Amino acid sequence: MSLFGGRRKDGSSEATPPTAGGPTGAATPPAASPAPPATPAPEVVEKRMQPPVPARAVGGEAMANIGKSIVIKGDLSGEEDLIVEGKVEGRIHLPNHKVTIGQGGNVEAEVHAKSIVVIGRVSGNVSATERLEIQASGIVHGDVKAQRLVVSEGAVLNGSIEMSVKEPTAARPPAPAVPIGAAAAAAGSERRTG
Repeated sequence: MSLFGGRRKDGSSEATPPTAGGPTGAATPPAASPAPPATPAPEVVEKRMQPPVPARAVGGEAMANIGKSIVIKGDLSGEEDLIVEGKVEGRIHLPNHKVTIGQGGNVEAEVHAKSIVVIGRVSGNVSATERLEIQASGIVHGDVKAQRLVVSEGAVLNGSIEMSVKEPTAARPPAPAVPIGAAAAAAGSERRTG
């Protein structure tokens, strides 16, 4: 490129803009093109082996999950809560944990657990040592046994129901009987105003 306006190496001509530097007509240096963005130096990431994480953890408790496409035939037992979204045929035995039959869950099995929530379908006897809940979309075909039973409006339950009560650990003596006249007199004495 020529300093005083002339021809470029490619043959085209260019006009040199006037400069404010003086009468010599010296050209100002061309504006610098922006520098390409600097690429950051690659970071060194240290990966450590971590223990496997359970399928779900709720409140620090491990929870197993049987997915929608899983079919299990046989007995299930263990020491963690369970969510069934797939199909189980056989027996589920988790006496110290919670079993949830999810919306897509289809269980053709005897189910025994501490707490059971049915949102999907169960064909078989269901026994909960503490609580059984059948939600509005839940269907149970079989006998149920639980201390507490919650059946939402719209749920289906076809079978017999047995509800047991936990035996109290220490029997309390009954409260002493108070004659009606004495109770009324005591109530009247508390109404005195000063």
